[in-house]
Amino acid sequence: MTMSPATTDYDVLVVGFGPTGAVATGLLGRNGHRTLVIDRLTDIYDKPRAIALDHEIFRHFDNMGVAEAIAAYVEPFTASEHFGTDGQLIRRIDMIAKPYPLGYTPSMVFSQPPVEAELRRHATGFASVQAELGVELTGLVQRSDRVEATLKDAGGQLRRVTARYVLGCDGASSMVRQIAGIALEDLIFDEPWLVVDVRVNQAALAKLPQNSAQFCNPARPVSFLIGPKNHRRWEIMLLPGEDPRQMERPENVWKLLGPWLAPEDGELWRAASYRFHALVASEWRNGRIIIAGDAAHQQPPFIGQGMCQGLRDATNLAWKLDRVLKGASPDSLLDSYTAERKQHVIELTGKIKAIGQSICERDPAAARQRDARILAEGGGKPLTLTRQEIIPPLRAGFLSERDGAARGTLFPQPRIMNGREARPLDQVTGLGLRVFIDGRNDTSALAALCAAYPDLPAATIAPADSGQPGTLKEADGVLAGWFDRHGVLAAIVRPDHYVFGTARNADELDRLLREVSSRLHGHITIRI
Repeated sequence: MTMSPATTDYDVLVVGFGPTGAVATGLLGRNGHRTLVIDRLTDIYDKPRAIALDHEIFRHFDNMGVAEAIAAYVEPFTASEHFGTDGQLIRRIDMIAKPYPLGYTPSMVFSQPPVEAELRRHATGFASVQAELGVELTGLVQRSDRVEATLKDAGGQLRRVTARYVLGCDGASSMVRQIAGIALEDLIFDEPWLVVDVRVNQAALAKLPQNSAQFCNPARPVSFLIGPKNHRRWEIMLLPGEDPRQMERPENVWKLLGPWLAPEDGELWRAASYRFHALVASEWRNGRIIIAGDAAHQQPPFIGQGMCQGLRDATNLAWKLDRVLKGASPDSLLDSYTAERKQHVIELTGKIKAIGQSICERDPAAARQRDARILAEGGGKPLTLTRQEIIPPLRAGFLSERDGAARGTLFPQPRIMNGREARPLDQVTGLGLRVFIDGRNDTSALAALCAAYPDLPAATIAPADSGQPGTLKEADGVLAGWFDRHGVLAAIVRPDHYVFGTARNADELDRLLREVSSRLHGHITIRI
C-alpha cells in the first residue's frame, strides 16, 4: 500500500543521532524527506570512540559535501605492524599503492567528536529535517501503512508521532531492536579489553612506535593505534581475575602503559573497559521498522571497521528508502537491505575474528606456532597485506542475477580532466544509478542501448591520452585498468557505488539494462 506523505507526521523517524543516524538523516534530508531524528542524550559524547574510517566512507562524505569540513580532523592511517611472542615483526597491514582506486587515502584515522558534530550540522541544515535531543523512544506500534511512536522528553512528557518508517540507529542496547523483537545471533567472540586514549605531550611522541602496532604477546596482547595529531590509543587485553572497573582507575592504567609512557608524558583522555563482541541481528527489518549500525551488529575492533560498517548500512539503505518513499520502487526493494548487509557483516566479522583470535592467543607454545605460520606464509619474511584486501564484496541482494566479473564490488572513482584540473568522477556525473562505458573502442552500440533508459544516465570514459572524442577523460588510467582487469566494456553502478553488474558486449549490456529496470520498478527478486 502506498501512503500519501500527508497522512503521517514524518516520512522517517530516525532513533539515534550518532554517526550512523546522522549520515542516514543527512541523506534523507538531501532528498527532501520529512525526517525527525531523536537522541536521548542532549549533546555529543566528548570522548573518542570510533577512530578509523576508509575510502569508501570518505567517498560518501565527499558526496554529502562534508569532506572539506572534516578534513582537519582526519589523517592517513599508518601501517600496522604485528609483533610476535619474542617481539619480532611477523606481519604488516598497510595501504594499497597510488593511484588510489576511490580517489582518497584508503585508510584514515579521525577524531570522532568534531566529525560527529559536522555530520549533525550537515543533517540539520536541511529544511525537511527536525532534530530533538534529550528525547527517547518508549514504544512503537506498527500499522499497515505507518508506525506510531511514543516519545518521552527530558521532563517526562509523552507524545505520539507517526512515520512511514522508523530507523533504529540507537546503539548496541537498541530500544528499537528490542521493541521490534529482533534477536541477536552470537558469532562467538567475547573478550574483555581496556581501551585507553592519551593526548601525548609533544616531547614524548618520539618514545612511542612510529607505526600502529599489534603486540601479540601471550602474556598480555596489546593494540597500539596512532590517531590524529597527538592522540594515541592502546587496546589492552584484560586477564582472568582482573576487575574491569578497577583496571580503569588511572593508577592502574598508567601501570599498564608503563612500557611506553609515564604519567607526566601525557593526559589520560579516556579509559573504558569493554567486552569485544561479535554479534549480528537475525533480521534487520521488521515491516516498517529497520535497524542499522551497532543496533544491527557488533564486531571486534581489530581492523577499525565498526563505524564504517554502520555507515555502510546508512548509505545502503538511504537510496533504497528514497526510491520507496517517492513511489519509484516498491517496498520490497528494502528486503535487499538485510540480504546485502547481514552477509557482508558476517563475512567481514569472520575475518576480524580470525585476526583477533590470532592476536589474542594466550598459550605461549601456540603463539610461537602462530608466529612461525605467519612468517611461513610470507616466505620466511613478514607478510604484507592491505586493509582493502580484507573487506569483502556484496554477494547477495540487489545485484544482477548473472554472477559476472566485479559484481558486488565497489566501483572505482577516477579523476576526470576538466581543462588542466582533475575532479572526482562523482562530482562530474552526479550520483544515482549510472552506466559507465569503456570509451577506448567504438561505443555507439552501447550508447544506443542506454538511450532507451533515460533514468539510467550513461557516461563514456577513456584515458586522457586516448584521443577518443565525446568521452570523459580520466587522468590516471584507474578505470581503464579496471575494465581490462575484469574483461568488461560496461558496468551499471548503484548510488552507493556498488556494481550491480557488468557486460562484456552489447548483448550482455542489453540484458543488464532490462534486468535492472525491471527489478527497480517492481519485479524484484532477492538473490541469496
